[in-house]
Amino acid sequence: MEATNMLPILKKRLAFLSGGKDRRSGLILTIPLCTEQTSMEELSSTLDYLLGIPSDKCKARGFTVIVDGRKSQWNIVKTVVLMLQNVIPAEVSLVCVVKPDEFWDKKVTHFCFWKEKDRLGFEVILVSANKLTRYIEPCQLTDEFGGSLVYDHMDWVNKRLVFEKFTKESTSLLDELVVINESEKSNQLDKERPPDCNFLPSLDPETVLQTGHELLSELQQRRFNGSEGGGVAWSPMDDELLAQPQVMKLLDSLREQYTKYQEVCRQRSKRSQLEEIQTKVVNWLEGPGTEQLRTQWGIGDSIRASQALQQKHEEMESQHSEWFAVYVELNQQIAALLSAGDEEDLVELKGLQQQLSDVCYRQASQLESRQNVLQSAHEFHGTAQDLSQQLDGLLGMLCADVAPTDGAAIQQTLKHLEEKLKSVEGSLAGLREKGQVVMDQMSNQTTWSYGKDVPIENKENIDHIQGVMEDMQLRKQRCEDMVDVRRLKMLQMVQLFKCEEDASQAVEWLGELLDALLKTHIRLGDDAQETKVLLEKHKKFVDVAQSTYDYGRQLLQATVVLCQSLRCTTRSSGDTLPRLNRVWKQFTVTSEERVHRLEMACSFHTAAEKVLVQASPEQGDLPVELEQETYEDVETVGKALLDRLTVPVIFPDGSEQYFGSPGDMASSAVHIRDKMKLVEDRKLTLHEEDEEDVEQLQYDQIHDQDKELQDDEELQDDQELQEVDKELQDGEELELETDTQKS
Repeated sequence: MEATNMLPILKKRLAFLSGGKDRRSGLILTIPLCTEQTSMEELSSTLDYLLGIPSDKCKARGFTVIVDGRKSQWNIVKTVVLMLQNVIPAEVSLVCVVKPDEFWDKKVTHFCFWKEKDRLGFEVILVSANKLTRYIEPCQLTDEFGGSLVYDHMDWVNKRLVFEKFTKESTSLLDELVVINESEKSNQLDKERPPDCNFLPSLDPETVLQTGHELLSELQQRRFNGSEGGGVAWSPMDDELLAQPQVMKLLDSLREQYTKYQEVCRQRSKRSQLEEIQTKVVNWLEGPGTEQLRTQWGIGDSIRASQALQQKHEEMESQHSEWFAVYVELNQQIAALLSAGDEEDLVELKGLQQQLSDVCYRQASQLESRQNVLQSAHEFHGTAQDLSQQLDGLLGMLCADVAPTDGAAIQQTLKHLEEKLKSVEGSLAGLREKGQVVMDQMSNQTTWSYGKDVPIENKENIDHIQGVMEDMQLRKQRCEDMVDVRRLKMLQMVQLFKCEEDASQAVEWLGELLDALLKTHIRLGDDAQETKVLLEKHKKFVDVAQSTYDYGRQLLQATVVLCQSLRCTTRSSGDTLPRLNRVWKQFTVTSEERVHRLEMACSFHTAAEKVLVQASPEQGDLPVELEQETYEDVETVGKALLDRLTVPVIFPDGSEQYFGSPGDMASSAVHIRDKMKLVEDRKLTLHEEDEEDVEQLQYDQIHDQDKELQDDEELQDDQELQEVDKELQDGEELELETDTQKS
């Protein structure tokens, strides 16, 4: 079945192979149903033609059929699916029916494909266009299904026509050449049989070969560049669909038979024009041979192209070698004629001999120069291909997601990237050297044309070499830029891992500080001065813990910033931040309890020392009111402190923890009780002294009262005596006056 016989049907695009593949590497066959009535016969013919293209190996992987029913009716879709059972049941592995949104729901309930899987021989699924990527990668879908695969149906049809035309013409020409060559062998065996000089191929072998090379170049170009958006639509005529290997096989066979045919032609010419061989050698070398060299100036655009050119050059060298052999034979004949010739012919023969020598030498020099150029071009293209593969590998590494587990893995990956980039730089330098060698050789290359040196136009070749080097330089520069970005990203990831590690270390340090606070910071001091020193040390200890906490918070904040910079949504601080906050809250509660106990101890020691120091004999007695208040403070604070020592530290999560061991707390409690006993003893001593002072005071008061009473009595007695004396004196004076009067 040929495309020309069913060209109108193929142009309708009833079905096509876009070149896409499913996840099993099976080909994707698309059947786009339209609003118009679809002819099942034409669709069946189209499927038969398309299924005849892939190889058996490709068919064995199975087809994924996409039936686009968004613009069609349910009964047509159902008919097409059932038709696949009769057309290609063994090759179909999955049928994806693209349905319109909420249109067939009631219909589907009457016919479920999944229940018919055993009868159909393949699985059928109903899927909307936007969910088709669940089964097929987007890059393997055409744009009508939301994919990125480029497919031009008319371009594919045209290329298919060219392919089938070349296959038909090359096969016909190959048969004719085989017949001609076999006929020539028969003529050589039968010397008396006249050669059939009029038996020529119906087609021009050069034209057919040129068409085949152009088709092969097109297939190779599509293979390497079609998926990169290079402007040429991707078609399924790749190596898996047997287009390229079949063309190469036909070209090889045709080239082989054509070479034999050319040899046949040369033999015919030699036999028919043996008498004019001398003129033929010169004319050919100066004419067609030189022209052939002059026209063969390309260097190819790939290794395969350069190898093809080298093969052509070898064929051309083979042709020249035959003429050189004839030249040697002619030269020997001329030498024999010179040794036996007349003097009149010597000058002409020597001139002819010199002319033959010059032409053959120049031609051989041009052949060697051309061979050197092709060899250098082959090395250049080989280096370019290796460099391209290195760049592709480096780009693949750069495009892959980075998910290292630790900083060491990042350093190893970064080292691997640097090594690959260094290798690329070395290959690029080698490419420049080889490119310069090719350009130098082409600049010095000239050809001999009818007795004149004619320079060869190599501008296109030089532009191609410079273009390849510039393209590789640009690709290398892009990779360098991406390596710089990846390097920065990796260094940020190293910093991220370091921040996470240091944050965890900060949590451990804070936990160790909390443990040290609970287990070793248990002394309350033997006096007020020592307690104040412990308070100062505790403040410094808390400052260290605060710095550790702040450091951990800063590291976690840096981790968040780095994650945002790296767009690393899958990473976070995890449980580090909750652990840090939990340990810090526990430390804060413990620290506050420690400060409270030290402050109570300081108040206790201060009050106790005030009693013990000021109540000493050197200080004198305290006022009664101050003394009683101080005793009460000592007793109150001491009891509160003793109660505080028995209470554990209660963390925010409800857990409890005691300071030190029970023995440590008992030792602190004993010291406090001893000091409280000293104060109590001092209080009792002072109380006894106060009672003695009161008794002495009472005695002195009674004695003073007795003395005052005695003094009052003596005063009263004195007054009475004075009155008696006065009365006596007055009596005596009265008696004296009386006596005077009497006398």
